[in-house]
Amino acid sequence: MRSLELTTISLWAAGCPASLLNIVVRWRAQIASFSSLSRLVAMSDVAQNSKPPRGGSHGGRGGGGQRGGGKGKLRGLPNDSPEVRLSKTLSWLLRHGAQSVGLFMRPDGYVRVDDLLATPQLRDQDLALPKLQKMVAENAKQRFKLVQEPAPDGGPDVWWIRAAQGHSLATVKLDDLKPILTASDVPMAVHGTNQQAWKAISEQGLSKMKRNHIHLAQGVPSDGVISGMRNSAQVLIYIDLERALADGLKFYLSDNGVILSEGNEAGSIAPTYFAKVTDKHGQSIAR
Repeated sequence: MRSLELTTISLWAAGCPASLLNIVVRWRAQIASFSSLSRLVAMSDVAQNSKPPRGGSHGGRGGGGQRGGGKGKLRGLPNDSPEVRLSKTLSWLLRHGAQSVGLFMRPDGYVRVDDLLATPQLRDQDLALPKLQKMVAENAKQRFKLVQEPAPDGGPDVWWIRAAQGHSLATVKLDDLKPILTASDVPMAVHGTNQQAWKAISEQGLSKMKRNHIHLAQGVPSDGVISGMRNSAQVLIYIDLERALADGLKFYLSDNGVILSEGNEAGSIAPTYFAKVTDKHGQSIAR
């Protein structure tokens, strides 16, 4: 740039035409602009290269205990125990996420245990068949089923696992559900929910939403019932099972004792089939 300035002065002193001087001046401005841009690009590169990696030791997304990369791929809350997070991840994969992670699932909902443990969510976890068997056996709500079947090619037996119920995948058809034919087949059919959801349910009925079935329990948490209802349920909706069956609604019993229904054509159980609604203490709730 210094030599260009001297050249411009020399041309002016030599009586160079104004038009040529203007060209030289514009040329100087363009070169100066290009030089500034080059410096900015270089500074940007330095800044980019000096950034710490994501998910490093400062608790960023993907670090320990976070939802995201590495062991943070497990579902659940950071304060959940590792066992609870593993259970939630298994539930999600076997009920909803198999297709999205490329996991082959049979029409009856079973996937190969080896394939399950190789998914991105589980392959870095300390989880092998013996630990999985223990988790399934000790799960309080009996959410999973493990079976061992002969390999079709005569090789070693193959272990398969599925969720007992709760699927949202339309391809899953549970063929071992027991039809409920009369109201006396079960003690009761009750759905637990919260106050926020109750307003919409009271007007529109119970909906299976994105799942394949509406879930009902055979009792309330105080009865020691383990499946079909969260212990945190604030509103208890009791179904008039006799009337619903008489009107053609179908109900089934899963292996782990959850009552399942596809509802009507719209996938719902209308409020007209609500026998009563109470809070968790048994106090009636107005409808």
